[in-house]
Amino acid sequence: MAETIIQVENLSKSYGSLCVIKDISFSVQKGEVLGIIGPSGSGKSTLLRCITQLETVSDGSIRICGEDLVRKGVYAHKKQLRQVGLKVGLVFQNFNLFPHFSVLKNITEAQVSVLGLKQSVAEERARELLKKVGLAEKEKSYPFELSGGQQQRVSIARALALEPEVLFFDEPTSALDPELTGEILKVIRELAQEKMTMVVVTHEMTFARDLSDRIIFMDGGVIVEEGNAKDIIDSPKEQRTKEFLKKF
Repeated sequence: MAETIIQVENLSKSYGSLCVIKDISFSVQKGEVLGIIGPSGSGKSTLLRCITQLETVSDGSIRICGEDLVRKGVYAHKKQLRQVGLKVGLVFQNFNLFPHFSVLKNITEAQVSVLGLKQSVAEERARELLKKVGLAEKEKSYPFELSGGQQQRVSIARALALEPEVLFFDEPTSALDPELTGEILKVIRELAQEKMTMVVVTHEMTFARDLSDRIIFMDGGVIVEEGNAKDIIDSPKEQRTKEFLKKF
């Protein structure tokens, strides 16, 4: 039986009287790629931010690799939050690279400061990852010298450098020109072939269908429909899902 990497139960998030996520439950198995689709404002990014500790939940439970992050709205102690946090990586839509660091330093910094690795070990791993994302020759460059697609590939390498159990992508291609989107999708596809556990929030429907094992369609802060990726995209059952996918 597959190992459950992410378990979310009855998760809710409110800002004052505005409820952004309402009673959401789902799980992600080891090696699985889960696609999350839905209109703007449906709660997709907030959901990712809650799991990666960028937002605090209002209620519900999140378990990562069998360890509680939050249980029925009560968070684990700080040490456990830190340990659990190291199991997840997040690739932002707007890259979030340090502009004053070289590409190499962007990837080594957290390995040294967070994982406590020696600089030489961190650099060796960074170079392997740059090779993996097709940017071996860019280690001395600075973010401003790179295209958007190259910056996003560096941010993927940076997330992988901490060896997370699961990688989250929040609209990884939304800040890119269409011709640069392909190079990011290629890297994510290669990670999927290596059985990296991933959760991808995306507006690229063809990509979501071809890459994901399962898809969740969210609207109004709830899961409207979930199931096999090709079934959801090609023949959705719920009327709201049909209306959304008509636009693509």
